[in-house]
Parts: sequence; structure tokens; C-alpha cells
Amino acid sequence: MGDSADSGGFVLHLVSDATGTTLLGLARACVAQFDGARARQRFWPLIRTRGQLERVMEKIEAEPGPVIFTFIDREMRAVLEDKCGALGVPCVAVLDPILRALSAHLGQAPRGVPGLQYALDADYFRRVGAIDFAIAHDDGCRAETLKEAEVVLVGPSRTSKTPTAIFLARRGIKAANIPLAPGVEMAESLFTAPGPFYVGLVAAPSHLVEVRRTRLRMAGEAALAGNTYLDEEAIIAEVRAARRLFARHGWPVIDVTRRSVEETAAEVLGLFQEARGEVSILP
Repeated sequence: MGDSADSGGFVLHLVSDATGTTLLGLARACVAQFDGARARQRFWPLIRTRGQLERVMEKIEAEPGPVIFTFIDREMRAVLEDKCGALGVPCVAVLDPILRALSAHLGQAPRGVPGLQYALDADYFRRVGAIDFAIAHDDGCRAETLKEAEVVLVGPSRTSKTPTAIFLARRGIKAANIPLAPGVEMAESLFTAPGPFYVGLVAAPSHLVEVRRTRLRMAGEAALAGNTYLDEEAIIAEVRAARRLFARHGWPVIDVTRRSVEETAAEVLGLFQEARGEVSILP
């Protein structure tokens, strides 16, 4: 099996009849719960024919390890489960508990069609449009169409504004972001556009120093010399000024110091839906 379980290393096979995005997220979340566990993922997306599955099973036999899958087709999953049983490796259909619960609640059976969540419907094109919007309105661009945004993220440099906006866009939310730079006067109209839900992003000054230093290091060590962009006292003043701006406008504030982009986006989405009195339909 390669690395022993004692050393924390193992092969984890992820098999899906769709893109596998769900599996990747679940696998990452689950493995993270085990101290020292190191999973070497073998990722098999878009497996929809018997021939494709046969090739995957050959790979599983060559490198045995737990299998998690999202097959909808009963015949395909039965073949995979039988093979895993013969090899003596765990084989888990991760969507089954959720599908059973929803089926019991709704009183109907699942449709059994793989990839339905990626259908080219109105929601799909809404997400694509939201991504285009986020890119076009990155870093304070296109101020004249800012009112078309659903969410506007505002914060000092390196507070994860851009990746958070893109993550929101993948959920179909049209998000723009505005950077706050010391000494740069910003038009008040940027902060008072009718329609958007504004959220302020901040981080601990010490965290911003490290993130900015890493960013500048990519441009060469010379860029670090005498740069007030990295001065912690100056950054403290930046964060204070940002918080005053947020308080003046009554915006909610999220400290991103110990948050992943996904966590920040989830909180923004929750605040947005609460403010709008909406309940989202998961894409």
C-alpha cells in the first residue's frame, strides 16, 4: 500500500460520475480531522462508462486504499463496491445519507442523473456572468457600474478582497471590491452606491505585514527596503482608518486574520442573505 497507516500516509481514491468538486472538498475536510494523516489523492472524475470504471478499478487494485465515490448509476456503483469488497478496502458513497434524508422529506426518489448541478440553465449563466463582473470590478475598477454589484468588499491591501469576490461570484453573487490605500483620496460615491451590500474586511497588522512581505518578496528583496507598505505602525493606522470608515457607514466588518477565503465568503454570503431577508437555493 505504499506508506503505512502508522506513518499517516495512505492512498485515497476519489471516483465521481461528475466533476468531482464535491468529493475533493469532502476529502479535504475529512482528512484534516486526523492528526498527521497524509492522503495521496487519486482523482477520477467524469467516470460514466463501464470501460472507464474498469480502468479506474485497475488503478485501485495497483494502489489499494479507501474509495469514496458519488456514482448515481446503480450498476456502476455495484461494480465498484464489489471490486472494493474483493480487495478489502473501504468504499463509501458519500451522497447516500443526504439523498436518503432528502428523499424521505420530499417523498420522492432522486432522479439518478449525474451532473445535474452543472446543467446549462439560468443559474449556470448567472454564475458565469457574476465571475465576469467580479473580474471587471476588481480593485476599484468600473466605478460607474458599481451600483450593479450585489456585494462590495472594502478593505486595506491584502485582506483577501479579490479571491473572496471571485468565490462569491462562483455562487452567483455579483461582487466588486475596493482597496483602501493610505494617502489616496477615494470618492465618497464609491461607498454610497445605491443597491450594493457593503462589507468591510480587516486583518491584524502583524498578519498583514507577513502577507505583504511574501507578496513583495516575489518582486525581489530590493522592493522590501524602506517600504512603508511593510511598516507595522503605518499598517496599524491603515486598519484604524478602515474601521472608522466602516463604522461611519454602518457596514458589517469581518476580520480575515484566521479565516480561509471560503470561510470569509461564507460569512459575507450569510450577512448578505440576512440583510436581504433571502434564503438561497444552493447552486
